[in-house]
Amino acid sequence: MYQFESRIRYSELSEDGLLAVPKIVDYFQDCSTFQSEDIGVGLEYLTNQGIAWILSFWQIQILRRPGLNEKVTIGTFPYEFKGFLGMRNFLMKDEQGRMLMQANSIWSLLETTRFRPVKVNPEMIARYPMEERLPMEYAPRKLVMAEGGQRLEPLRVTPDYQDTNHHVNNARYVTIAMNALELMGEKPGITELRIEYKGQAHTGDLIVPVVLKTEAGWQVRLEDEQGSMLIGMHILCS
Repeated sequence: MYQFESRIRYSELSEDGLLAVPKIVDYFQDCSTFQSEDIGVGLEYLTNQGIAWILSFWQIQILRRPGLNEKVTIGTFPYEFKGFLGMRNFLMKDEQGRMLMQANSIWSLLETTRFRPVKVNPEMIARYPMEERLPMEYAPRKLVMAEGGQRLEPLRVTPDYQDTNHHVNNARYVTIAMNALELMGEKPGITELRIEYKGQAHTGDLIVPVVLKTEAGWQVRLEDEQGSMLIGMHILCS
């Protein structure tokens, strides 16, 4: 397993003094990026090949969110490549080695010019050490989103939300969803986050949050101006 150690910073806290949920996504994303860079198939390699890994699905189970100054270890490993898909687990542990959170993710390898799927090449597969997937309960990749919900004020995408793939970074969508719940006066105790990525937004686009209360927690759809869903989220709460 690829790992790096960190310490929870003040800038990573939410209002309750614990690690903000979008920062969990940042930590996991950074961990996989560090691994790819260290084994020679990182950003420069992908750019030269004209390809990019695009996130299709997140499932993040939160056991406990750490607080300020806590030392944590973040780990990741791929457990399967299939065609143009890569499946990868993540985890975060505290200083005593206790699990704080664990995650499953599915990534699509796409050409950056035509944005079409491309099969993972043998060189990339050979460089990634494969491991058995984590013993967690795995949710379906496709989320069933309910109709209806409260539509909130649209958000205009600014340049700071974009990443090197020239669209809104996957963690920023989580920020938009969390902010939508806050605007509704909700501060849920989140135990699991499931996200299906279906579209992309760019600087200048409008994103419309649509929020619906469910028995398990919340569903959030992030739609474009035409009402097409960019991102679907199931937010499970305690």
